[in-house]
Amino acid sequence: MNSPWSGSSFAACGAKNILKLDANEVAEARRILEKYKLRVTDIASPLFKVDWPDAPKSRFSPKGAKFNADFTYGQQGEVLERSIALAKAFNTDRVRCFDFWRLDDPAPYRAAINAKLFEAANTAGKQGITLILENEYACNTATGAEAAQTLAGVQSPSLMLNWDPGNAAGRGETPYPGAYNLLPKNRIGHCHCKDIAKIADAKDEPAWAAMGAGVIDWVGQFTRAQARRLSLRGEPGNPLARRRHTGRIDSSKLGGNERGIA
Repeated sequence: MNSPWSGSSFAACGAKNILKLDANEVAEARRILEKYKLRVTDIASPLFKVDWPDAPKSRFSPKGAKFNADFTYGQQGEVLERSIALAKAFNTDRVRCFDFWRLDDPAPYRAAINAKLFEAANTAGKQGITLILENEYACNTATGAEAAQTLAGVQSPSLMLNWDPGNAAGRGETPYPGAYNLLPKNRIGHCHCKDIAKIADAKDEPAWAAMGAGVIDWVGQFTRAQARRLSLRGEPGNPLARRRHTGRIDSSKLGGNERGIA
């Protein structure tokens, strides 16, 4: 398992989604990473961040490209293949994925969605890659309780959880200790770090906050995570979460005025 704060996820390069980088851009990105001794923990792919076919269109489905990713459901096989190739190029064994845009009632589609996740995880696993499913507040797996249910329904050793306490809080769930205690710890493969102003079921975008300035018990979460050696990182696209990130946790900073990531 990756060590805590040992690297960063890779989602985009400038204004370009990572999946659309050409060979020269990949080589340049690798050169920069090697120059500064940085390690990529996972490819932050947009895999399955699309509408589930034959279901009602999700109200969270964006009108345009989000994070410069405009792939359709029919292109998800290509997204998976490209993500696996990039994982190998950047010397990581993990690719982030999602559980499709959130439906008001996913129950009629849950078995088929689980089958798709299982199929993709096994495809990745055959190439030595683990999919890490992010609990995303705008997707069907958003909370810790939902993550536990999804993991129970997809029994593949190549599918783990990308635990995001902030997203769980954005659905009105207390992420730590409540939701965290529901999760199978041996299937947490990564963790996003960001804070939130209040725990509430957000109708739209949750009210994000700087690490330590919100209401999530990150001191408790960090303590438990360090004990289990989980991989934690700041959230791409959320500059508040990346404050003073130098690649390690300094828990002494979490209790004082300069609360956050050291």
